[in-house]
Amino acid sequence: MGEFELLARIRERLPAAGPRIHLGSGDDAAVTVPGGATATSVDALVDGVHFRREDATPAQIGHKALATALSDLAAMGAEPGEAYVVLGVPADYGEDECLELLDGMLALASVTDTDLAGGDLTRAAQLFLAITVVGHAPDAEALIHRAGARVGDALVITDEIGAAAAGLLPDAPAELRARQLEPQPRLGAGRALALAGATAMIDLSDGLGGDARHLAESSGVALRIDAGAIPFAPGSKESMAAAGRDPWELLGGGEDYELLASLPPEQLEAATEAVRVAEGIALTKIGEAVAGSGVEIRLPGGRLVEPGGFDQLA
Repeated sequence: MGEFELLARIRERLPAAGPRIHLGSGDDAAVTVPGGATATSVDALVDGVHFRREDATPAQIGHKALATALSDLAAMGAEPGEAYVVLGVPADYGEDECLELLDGMLALASVTDTDLAGGDLTRAAQLFLAITVVGHAPDAEALIHRAGARVGDALVITDEIGAAAAGLLPDAPAELRARQLEPQPRLGAGRALALAGATAMIDLSDGLGGDARHLAESSGVALRIDAGAIPFAPGSKESMAAAGRDPWELLGGGEDYELLASLPPEQLEAATEAVRVAEGIALTKIGEAVAGSGVEIRLPGGRLVEPGGFDQLA
């Protein structure tokens, strides 16, 4: 497999560029004409850290890499635009596997209206992907930050959590493993929450406890979370218990890529309906923002748990 031959086969697979792309893959740089405000995020996935080649198909790896990057745009309430992909290819990863990986990305790009506008290809000691995504909004004020939660805001979460962490367990049910290998970026829900008045938002990549702490610190408020109100994916707590693990560890399990947001309580009903219409998923109130600092997670029965989360360098 030669670099230029593989790049040519990759370009043959790319669909026609969207309206913001003036010059796409194949030149020294892409040229876009976005208009409005843009949000840009970079995400990296490495074999043995974020996925294992022996447990995932190349298409699933490609899907997950793009999904995790797009989830950052969802957390901003941005409309997806372009993606730029750096692929590091080890010597034992063949051309057909690279193209299957690309097909996994292209399938998700198609349903999210994302243009794969360029990138780079290099030999590497192990398989990795680094993806830059660019999202769009009419103006900067339309994008939601982590640093906007106010005292009195309701704290809400999209859909369910726990499936991705439970999906890593040996003999995990197929539906939980699917959530680990093929997460769905909540782009529609993110835009709906932004339009419904969300004051702050973050995606749950590193676990509810850890990401709630990020939102609280950025906003300068404290968050009180009722663990009994949290919607866990069916089978996730049961799988943890069957493996001899404390089901409440799922509070610190990452990679669900759901959205955690704050919004004025009077907007809760409208936001719930907007998320249902946009993405067909539930929006659940799990707590509130109060004066102070830190995150308090209270279990049924009153016991407090430390808000934990995934640390890339721990």
